[in-house]
Amino acid sequence: MPVTRAQHHGAILLVVLAATAWSTAPYFVRVLPYDSWTILFWRGVFGTALIMLCLLAIQGRGLFTELRKLGRRGFAVAALSTLGMTVFVPALQYTSAANVAVINATGPFVTAALAWIFLREASRPRTLLASTVALGGVATIVGGAHGGGDVRGIALAGVMTVAIAAMTVIVRRHRETPMAAASALSSLLGSVVSIPFAHGIASVTSHDLVLFVGFGFQIAIGLTLFIVGSRLLPSGQAALLATLETPLMPFWIFIAFGEVPATHQLIGGALVLGAVVADILGELRESRRGLALATDRG
Repeated sequence: MPVTRAQHHGAILLVVLAATAWSTAPYFVRVLPYDSWTILFWRGVFGTALIMLCLLAIQGRGLFTELRKLGRRGFAVAALSTLGMTVFVPALQYTSAANVAVINATGPFVTAALAWIFLREASRPRTLLASTVALGGVATIVGGAHGGGDVRGIALAGVMTVAIAAMTVIVRRHRETPMAAASALSSLLGSVVSIPFAHGIASVTSHDLVLFVGFGFQIAIGLTLFIVGSRLLPSGQAALLATLETPLMPFWIFIAFGEVPATHQLIGGALVLGAVVADILGELRESRRGLALATDRG
């Protein structure tokens, strides 16, 4: 059934709201005074519960069918997602939200590189050029790093990006992978692996539990809005709208704590975000051109 104009505009709003929800993660990490494992544990507890509730509302009992169908590939997707989530929190504790956001924004190019290595998918010249520009942006950020903590945070953000890119390649190769169920499992695994290392699980205050609920809510609501909205949009347009998360992450930190990104972060971020947007816009133009040609031939 064709998507109406009202449905299309509503889907755009949902994906924008999803990116906005995800972009608030640095605020929660900054305001919660606990070690990263404790944050991961409680975030996973509330995130899993809220994700399951949201997915049950969308899919009903079909969610449990998807959980049973996960299989080895589904568990691999969940494990890679867990790895990305596990290093995300300490990355934000070691370095700035701007650095993490920009490194994360290179995901489409890392995915393209892994797809070429493992799936022999040839990248378009446009993507290769954009990847080179993005690499220059990352080099600008890394070159301006101050101290070992900053470097560790950037390195962890790089691990996160590679993990999520590897997960994306698996899903691209095996499109039948139930991503909603894998996301719920990933959130649960994040809590389980944190238990042996978390030092402050029992010392969390009631006030901080409210913040942890909010942290879990931003995962669940972001995932739910993106799943619903992206179903009604071309994949390139959904990916383009999701890049809104990159500038918003440091924006919330600026609003809450007055932290202004350094000049090298702004330059590097502009290079990376510009490369991502240009590449996705090129993909959208090609898709529209192909659709127009198919319509003319029909």
